[in-house]
Amino acid sequence: MSLFQIKGNLWMQVAGVHIGKGRAQLLEKIKEHGSISKAAQALKISYRQAWAMINEMNRASKKKIVIKTIGGSKGGGTILTNEGEILLKHFHQLEDEFQKFKLKIANKLNKKSIK
Repeated sequence: MSLFQIKGNLWMQVAGVHIGKGRAQLLEKIKEHGSISKAAQALKISYRQAWAMINEMNRASKKKIVIKTIGGSKGGGTILTNEGEILLKHFHQLEDEFQKFKLKIANKLNKKSIK
């Protein structure tokens, strides 16, 4: 039985852009659905809230994280830019390392407490 469990949330800041679990999920859903509206629905947040998060990230970044496309055969949509893809990739890599770190520390504390 584990006595110690390490809990915590991760936020990352890159060139002024803050990203945590919620923003990462929003970017993932935009990537999946190609739509801010559908991404917001999938996350059960308002379009306004989703747009505010995107707008804040885009304003903080030198290059846009998310852009809207107009027209085309499907009538346009929303996509992650290359910068958005890189930001999301780095967040997931950091999140994986954070999970490993929490487990490592918890295991170390549990071994010490058993003796």
